Amino acid sequence: MINSVTLNNGVDMPLLGLGTMQVKDIETILPQAIKLGYRLIDTAANYDNETEVGKGIRASQIDRSQLFITSKLKIQTNGYDGTMKAFNESLERLQLDYLDLYLIHQPYGDVLGEWRALEELYRQGKIKAIGVSNFAPFQLIDLIMHSDVKPAINQVEIHPFYQENRATVYNQRQSVQTEAWAPFGEMLGVLQQLPTLKSIAETHHKTVAQVILRWLLQRNIVAIPRSGDLDHLKANLAIFDFTLSATEMDLIRQLNTHHSTFIDHLTADGTEFLSKVN
Repeated sequence: MINSVTLNNGVDMPLLGLGTMQVKDIETILPQAIKLGYRLIDTAANYDNETEVGKGIRASQIDRSQLFITSKLKIQTNGYDGTMKAFNESLERLQLDYLDLYLIHQPYGDVLGEWRALEELYRQGKIKAIGVSNFAPFQLIDLIMHSDVKPAINQVEIHPFYQENRATVYNQRQSVQTEAWAPFGEMLGVLQQLPTLKSIAETHHKTVAQVILRWLLQRNIVAIPRSGDLDHLKANLAIFDFTLSATEMDLIRQLNTHHSTFIDHLTADGTEFLSKVN
């Protein structure tokens, strides 16, 4: 049984889910993952796999009410009308009547116009919760101060090398749930060789990946590791039967390099690159 967290609008969300970006054969993997116990499924228009995710959901034959499905607005949407169109297209590809969570994928373009559309869709009941992704604290508060509905989620890059402590604390201060994409930073092979993580894993008879997911769980951060390997999917679920000590949590905190392993959202180069993503 996966633990859940209650969002600021009263909606319950699983603390652990499945990311689907670049997961091969997700249509086949997804029913197996759901059978194992996964209920939170994360996709996005920019992943170009919403159709396959929708087919996988239907193939699982699970009641829709038991799932928590997230998708994200295509980055090059830019505005209210574009958002309404993009949302309906995502819903059509997924073959769903509603989404549990819909996010603005990147903090660029006409964010306020896009958020107005999300607010309307939320009021219409087509989305159970709305949120953002990759928003720095100054971008998050700017949105909150100019909106009627506060974001329920801020999904950001978080892993041992890039812990985003400032953003996490600020999210919490604003009652916005933090969610970690890429919880292994696409560097699991490197992380597995670190003496600190290896020692902690051996102490608890767990893998380094399980320790990292447990570390996020104890920080009250939702995690969505992605995998198409059945053994890894099973292992990622086995993190609710042990607890990291305060000392172990502090040792992991010391691994922070404060640098993204992907792209820096706070640089001009990063903004220019992401603003051109189709």
